[in-house]
Amino acid sequence: MIVATILVSGTTLANAHESAPPPPPKDDGASKPRVSPTKTGGLRLVDPKGMTLYYFDRDDSGNKSACNGKCAEKWIPVTAPGNAEAQGDFTVITRSDGSKMWAYRYRPLYTSPADHAPGEANGDDPEKLWHVARP
Repeated sequence: MIVATILVSGTTLANAHESAPPPPPKDDGASKPRVSPTKTGGLRLVDPKGMTLYYFDRDDSGNKSACNGKCAEKWIPVTAPGNAEAQGDFTVITRSDGSKMWAYRYRPLYTSPADHAPGEANGDDPEKLWHVARP
């Protein structure tokens, strides 16, 4: 009687396992921005190379970038692969030229021309509408 119960339970577990959906594709995170600690103990968003990311106050629609043309030549959009999909708070915005870029909570992300090494945050300039992106 005990053996039969164990076999039935084992069969049920095996069948339950087989009907589980396949795991999602593995994300290597190579192209997606990430959250990184700062030296002062806070958090900020960085690109895959560790460069600080920024958001632009005029990007307020939630689905496009207001930084195009000369603005995008100076403030570099954080590009996303064509097949990129939203992952948690990281979303994908289609730019006016059709390219894709990463956004955080629907705010497009950019790198600053004033930063030359990972960890620098020289582009934070509230008076000119640019801010370090934080989670």
